[in-house]
Amino acid sequence: MKVDDVKALFDTQNELRTHIPNFTFNLGYSGKFFHTGTDAEDEGDDLLLSYVKEFWWFPHMWSHMQPHLFHNQSVLADQMAMNKKFAVEHGIPTDMGYAVAPHHSGVYPVHVQLYEAWKQVWGIKVTSTEEYPHLKPARYRRGFIHSGIMVLPRQTCGLFTHTIFYNEYPGGSSELDKIINGGELFLTVLLNPISIFMTHLSNYGNDRLGLYTFRHLVRFLNSWTNLKLQTLPPVQLAQKYFQIFSEEKDPLWQDPCEDKRHKDIWSKEKTCDRFPKLLIIGPQKTGTTALYLFLGMHPDLSSNYPSSETFEEIQFFNGHNYHKGIDWYMEFFPIPSNTTSDFYFEKSANYFDSEVTPRRAAALLSKAKIITILINPADRAYSWYQHQRAHDDPVALKYTFHEVITAGPETSQKLRTLQNRCLVPGWYATHIERWLNNFHTNQILVLDGKRLRTEPAKVMETVQKFLGVTNTIDYHKTLAFDLKKGFWCQLLEGGKTKCLGKSKGRKYPEMDLDSRAFLRDYYRDHNIELSKLLYKIGQTLPTWLREELQNTR
Repeated sequence: MKVDDVKALFDTQNELRTHIPNFTFNLGYSGKFFHTGTDAEDEGDDLLLSYVKEFWWFPHMWSHMQPHLFHNQSVLADQMAMNKKFAVEHGIPTDMGYAVAPHHSGVYPVHVQLYEAWKQVWGIKVTSTEEYPHLKPARYRRGFIHSGIMVLPRQTCGLFTHTIFYNEYPGGSSELDKIINGGELFLTVLLNPISIFMTHLSNYGNDRLGLYTFRHLVRFLNSWTNLKLQTLPPVQLAQKYFQIFSEEKDPLWQDPCEDKRHKDIWSKEKTCDRFPKLLIIGPQKTGTTALYLFLGMHPDLSSNYPSSETFEEIQFFNGHNYHKGIDWYMEFFPIPSNTTSDFYFEKSANYFDSEVTPRRAAALLSKAKIITILINPADRAYSWYQHQRAHDDPVALKYTFHEVITAGPETSQKLRTLQNRCLVPGWYATHIERWLNNFHTNQILVLDGKRLRTEPAKVMETVQKFLGVTNTIDYHKTLAFDLKKGFWCQLLEGGKTKCLGKSKGRKYPEMDLDSRAFLRDYYRDHNIELSKLLYKIGQTLPTWLREELQNTR
């Protein structure tokens, strides 16, 4: 920008303020490029800095580097510190709380080091991108909040680094005017209560198409609509955005390899092959840990590393861990070898009845296989109750099983919570439908938990076929029944066995007959719906379900 371009920027801001109270251009800077142009452009730099208090300012990267290419947070922080030093030396405010990364790099897909360095050096609270969830279609762009930073959706306006001359606009100057006067740009503002645009430095020099575009856009809006145009500083704007669109606060992480633009701004040190290809989703107390052990015995299958908090379960998709991002999730899986046999899986038994997990899992792992294990829901409920007693849950210790499952709505919140954890996961058809809304039927396998307990080798044949592993193993040779434990264990050399821990396969009193009768009635309709659903998707009815259906006739 030259001196006249800077004056035009200032004059246009004043003109726009007659239509938009306190409208202020927000100018980004990469300090390394100060005074690196022609003499006329350097004079423009000086004049722009003399107007420093007239504009809002935000940091780009010092040298316009793409953050996703750097994996050392301290290197990113050093680059930012140089830009901040430049800002302080030239009186540029550094407390606006807003920053933008070159080429959307590191914003989405998230580069953790960028977010942390932003907060460390600048105290950033807001950024923006065109890439979430995808660049196109633009009307689907959304915001999200990650690591305390509000990410706003940014819109495009038809101007790019190469569109700098009016008469050379692609398709002719009339194309630009069409976009402004009732076309795509006009509709963008009309249909979005909050619009954020970012244009390049070159659009404010040359033919100043940035100024031309927004001056004419505001005039057209004033002529043809009753919209009241307003402006807010970035942090207040972000707060307003998430007041209006509060449902967007939670991100939806997607597979970065499914979108070429995302893959291009994702670290080359990361690979989508590190994501699991199989989820064992539960529900709890149905034999998921046994299946997890059996799968881990297969030479081509690898489970996740254990969690310090939740042991063999990652519990990523269903709770607070999801907000830690996909980098955190990938750390639970080995870096793939160069062979094609790497097949990772994870087991989190509370995925099954989680309302948010199927959609989240499908967004990130669209091709994954899903295995659920079903036992009689009455037995599952009783097992969960006994599990809670074994873990000294005061509510489970205070009330009998029958009192828990028959408690009315007037009882304490803690009792109702235990009741729900006993009963609700047993609404099998309801939960499986939710998974079927997000995954194809051929991606889901429903296992009979009773058969897994009594005939695990045969069940593992079915599992291997479902997974499509080329190297199948005979589990008849690798499993042995442990009479002392009362269940099947891994057979080691010398005839010894390796079994699940003492918390598995506990013996506890038989369920009382009144509770059994109550639950048979409670689950009758759920079981009928399950039988219809399994028939529809072509899956075998578990033996316990056939027995229950016979008892309902």
